[in-house]
Amino acid sequence: MTPALLWTVVALPAVVGALLCLVGRRADRMAPAVAVGTAAAGLALAIVAAVLRPEAESRFLPGLPFGLAVDPLAAVVLPAVAAVTLLVLVFSAADVEDGRARFTGLMLLFAAAVAVTVTATTLTTLLFAWEVMGATSYALVGFSWRDRDKVGAGTTAFLTTRTADLGLYLAAGAALAGGGGLALADLPAAAGPWRDVVAAGVLVAALGKAAQLPFSFWLSRAMEGPSPVSALLHSAAMVAMGGYLLLRTAPLLESTGWAGPVTAWAGVLTALTLGAVAIAQSDLKQLLAASTAAQLGFVVLAAGVGSVSGGAAHLVAHAATKAALFLAAGAWLSALGTKQLTALPGAARRWPVVGACAAVGLLTLAGIPPLSLWATKDDVLAVAREQSVALYVAGLAAAGMSAAYAAKALWQLLRPIPPDADAGYDTEEVGNRRIRTPQVAPVVVLAAGAAVLGLLVWPPAGTELRAALGESGAPRPPLLDLVLSATVALAVVAAVARVDLPEPRWAARWLGLGILTDRLVTRPVLRLAELLARFDDRVLDRAVLSTGRAALAPARALARFDDRMLDGAVGGLSAGTLRAARGAAVADTAGVDGAAEGVAAVTRRLGGLARRTQTGQLHQYYVLATLVLGAGLALLLLTG
Repeated sequence: MTPALLWTVVALPAVVGALLCLVGRRADRMAPAVAVGTAAAGLALAIVAAVLRPEAESRFLPGLPFGLAVDPLAAVVLPAVAAVTLLVLVFSAADVEDGRARFTGLMLLFAAAVAVTVTATTLTTLLFAWEVMGATSYALVGFSWRDRDKVGAGTTAFLTTRTADLGLYLAAGAALAGGGGLALADLPAAAGPWRDVVAAGVLVAALGKAAQLPFSFWLSRAMEGPSPVSALLHSAAMVAMGGYLLLRTAPLLESTGWAGPVTAWAGVLTALTLGAVAIAQSDLKQLLAASTAAQLGFVVLAAGVGSVSGGAAHLVAHAATKAALFLAAGAWLSALGTKQLTALPGAARRWPVVGACAAVGLLTLAGIPPLSLWATKDDVLAVAREQSVALYVAGLAAAGMSAAYAAKALWQLLRPIPPDADAGYDTEEVGNRRIRTPQVAPVVVLAAGAAVLGLLVWPPAGTELRAALGESGAPRPPLLDLVLSATVALAVVAAVARVDLPEPRWAARWLGLGILTDRLVTRPVLRLAELLARFDDRVLDRAVLSTGRAALAPARALARFDDRMLDGAVGGLSAGTLRAARGAAVADTAGVDGAAEGVAAVTRRLGGLARRTQTGQLHQYYVLATLVLGAGLALLLLTG
């Protein structure tokens, strides 16, 4: 029963999503209801799976196991992903109006790939899910395929993450070479040098997906996608899966001796640097994008220091927080036609429910107690402090950055509505000046989650999670740390209310990572694709044509032989047959038909003579009788 349950969890959204994509516009009217129903069933199944902890395994090819399992870590993350997916699809039912079947189908396929990623137990499974997740994310970011800029944004995101994904293939090859096997749990057992290669490959792939330095810029370009895409892909799903992979492979990172510290510093430096980038943004979605990379930095830090429970709690709490904020930004974009912070003063006042939920999300992001990210962040920092004071100080500074960029957005949205507010609207699309109930309800639920999910680090839930993950000795956030971080957050939020934050150009432009990404990734890959296309045209196609010409020469010779020999023989035979047929026809006409006609003519004459005697007169019969008797008498005399 339990293996079937797990297969159903991943197969249900995949099958329904594929069908919606195949049917297309014919299913647009019913697609939102079908997608929401499927996601609701998926959430129920995910909760049951989290309780029952099923395992399943299959083999596509010998030696390549395809394994799934719900362990304590997956039991926390899987229902969270399913819940965010459901709420985002409810929002999209009112927000997305064109191509609904294709959109919801792609979202369900993406959700299925994420579910496989969360429950994967082998590199084979992970690679399969990683590929589908990347492909569907490209299609979703570039969903408006008629807009070249949005398609270009999807291309940048896809190529950047795909470049980093090569590390996962490197890790798989090294795992096989090292003899440790492809099971994720067996990776730390790989032979010495190969284990380091496996760790390096996993680290690169995970940092790419999590938009950590130096791969962060793709997340900025991905903001060109629809708001529901940003809310799912960049809160609980794609970006989060990079951090999740590092949490999953934390024992591997620790076993190498070097990968753990490198991972921790990569996370904390991203949290610091991208925090500065978020502060410099004037576009709300760009601010949220940079803050996503920064907050995932705390999850990466957690994996590096071995705080898997704290990292998982922070990942889930951040997913609810960021999904709520992205959906609120999307609702304002649909209503007002802009997401520029300078055009959004008073937006929170204009729609109080959405505004209140956004305020809760931003205060959570700032680390204000008792909201969730305050506790989950400090749970990670407490473990980091035990390993390195420098890590702790850098993490605390990154937490101060979080408070700054969250406060910047919060105070702008809470300002009174200016008299000339309408002048700044409709700059990006035509707003409809309304926010519908299906857009509001998911934001309310997610904001509630953002407020309370910090309970995952407090007893009894936190104690049970640590014990299940083998971290029974891990410290709870110390009271002093909690007080210190709360003080920093409150002070920064209060200061930002009075002082305008600087927006340095280097930070506003994402540290120049866009230029770097374009020159080192996008252009080289596209150039390589162009060269391969030319090679195909000039070499492969010519080779095919040459081979075709070589094959055509004997074909032409055979055709000439057929025309001159075989066709000539058949033509001569048919001509002789025709002549024989004509001769037979002449013989039939002159001989057989002539004889038959002669007999018929004699018979007609005799018949005519016989009919002359049949006049009906009695004396003629007597004359004939006399003649017959005379002829008989003469014959008798001659023979006698």
